[in-house]
Amino acid sequence: MKCSKTFLIQFLIVLCCSGFQSNVIYSQSQYIKILGVAQDGGIPHIGCKKACCNSNQHNEKVVCLGLIDEHHQKKYLFEATPDLTAQITQLNKALPSKTLCDGIFITHAHMGHYTGLMYLGMEALGAKKIPVYLMPKMKEFIETNGPWSQLVTLKNIDIKSLSKETDVVLTNQLKVTPFLVPHRDEFSETVGYKIQGYKKSALFIPDINKWSLWRKDLVDEVKKVDYAFVDATFASATEINRPIEDIPHPLVSETVQLFNKSSQKERSKVIFIHFNHTNALINKNNKERLSYEKLGFRFAKEGDIFSLD
Repeated sequence: MKCSKTFLIQFLIVLCCSGFQSNVIYSQSQYIKILGVAQDGGIPHIGCKKACCNSNQHNEKVVCLGLIDEHHQKKYLFEATPDLTAQITQLNKALPSKTLCDGIFITHAHMGHYTGLMYLGMEALGAKKIPVYLMPKMKEFIETNGPWSQLVTLKNIDIKSLSKETDVVLTNQLKVTPFLVPHRDEFSETVGYKIQGYKKSALFIPDINKWSLWRKDLVDEVKKVDYAFVDATFASATEINRPIEDIPHPLVSETVQLFNKSSQKERSKVIFIHFNHTNALINKNNKERLSYEKLGFRFAKEGDIFSLD
């Protein structure tokens, strides 16, 4: 009996040291990388003759996140923007591999968020079955409208169906969950995503009409995660030459106000992203932005890295 106990202890030690339980105890580099921060039109913006687009101060790609898991050698994009070529290049610098991309998650059918799929087609890459994760209406839109339908028929993309509030398990330590948000849904529904990594998690909500229209409470949802990349399209209701009611978004000041009773630690989870070219807060020296940063809020910039380890 004594010999059996000794053998059992030695056997368990060997199992642990051999990596048998590595899926439980390892912690490899797993992170989100910012690949773009601008609203759909990018910066500089077409037709803009203002200083914001006529200087070398800002040249910003359209909003996009890269998700990298070095242990499993997996890499994903959130949004297929008109800047897809450059963003794929940056994704592959972060994790060089034979695979171009292990999947692309799309939020909705507005131009800055899906039209980069065109580069996967026969006129450009001629990709082979790139997984593209879509909600039901978005899936129908891609499948039934040219030229996007050709990506399906030629098998450039492999559509993976999403359901609201249903986890997509990417690895044993990485999952993504879509959730509906109110937005201008002319062609598809709009979703945000929760990204759950090895130890940390993030929200990604680049577009929403108003927080008050969402069935969830933003402050409560931010408490549950480590990072929240949220809509910062406009700083002022008068900064554009169109009625803002036609393109509703929460003003940055409105989002800030929601956290007036929150701690600085909670505010520091909020990372503003998806800036219109007219939004002065994209300027790191802007006084209003500096005041928000003193409160704890953060502003995304291309190249920023947020660890999920």
